[in-house]
Amino acid sequence: MKKLVLLAALSVSSTSFAHSQADGSHLQFSSADCKVSFQNDVRITPDELLITKSNDQGKLRITESGTIFINGEQIALNHDQQRTVMNYADELRGKLPQVANIALDGIKVAGVALDEVAAAFELQEFGSLSTLLEEVQVEVRDTFYQQGAFIMGEQAFNDFGNNFEQQFEERIESAIEGAMMESIGSILMAVGSQMVSSGGDMEKFEQRMENMGQQIEEKVELQARNIEQQAHALCDQFAVIAQTENQLKEQVPALSGYQLFTLKH
Repeated sequence: MKKLVLLAALSVSSTSFAHSQADGSHLQFSSADCKVSFQNDVRITPDELLITKSNDQGKLRITESGTIFINGEQIALNHDQQRTVMNYADELRGKLPQVANIALDGIKVAGVALDEVAAAFELQEFGSLSTLLEEVQVEVRDTFYQQGAFIMGEQAFNDFGNNFEQQFEERIESAIEGAMMESIGSILMAVGSQMVSSGGDMEKFEQRMENMGQQIEEKVELQARNIEQQAHALCDQFAVIAQTENQLKEQVPALSGYQLFTLKH
């Protein structure tokens, strides 16, 4: 029961942002339902927004005033174009960091499951699992926040995906084994207490355990569904940004090739 609940919760942050290289080049933002794929790299600081082509063959810099530079050369914009660029940059500043926030929320859901299991067995903590969750939180933050800037791109997302998809399952398995070894005495005492409360009736005991597991799963699943809904909503907002990028590209041809999102057909 404990293992299934924890694995279900911990999978939220990875499945919400699972990536696919179906077309061989661009990262899929989330599930198959998402209408956009992600390309290029972006770095956001309080003063500017920097988009670098994935092949490192060009850099677009957008200042907080809406002035744009491509490879260091300023691109002339009229008033309307500059306002559109500023609105676009504001959208990226507001929406892109939500990717990291949703991933961190997924880890918090795992923490909720962990706390519920510990409380059910009257344990102080699962040391190995608590440590693992803290490590994963640090990894997520380090993936998206570097040297005072928010960073997102194909390479960053590849690294993020690899950490979750290739390493996380093995790590959680190992941590669960360690936590069980650390707490085996307390768990056995708690199980014994539950059996005594059931008057030695195994069917009654099994039912109590099943009810306990169901309650934990329901609490975790509710929060997991909320996170999934946030991820889908964010994906839809990225589709709107992709349309804005297409309009910008038509207004300012020099911006061609610097878009972050591509609408899937």
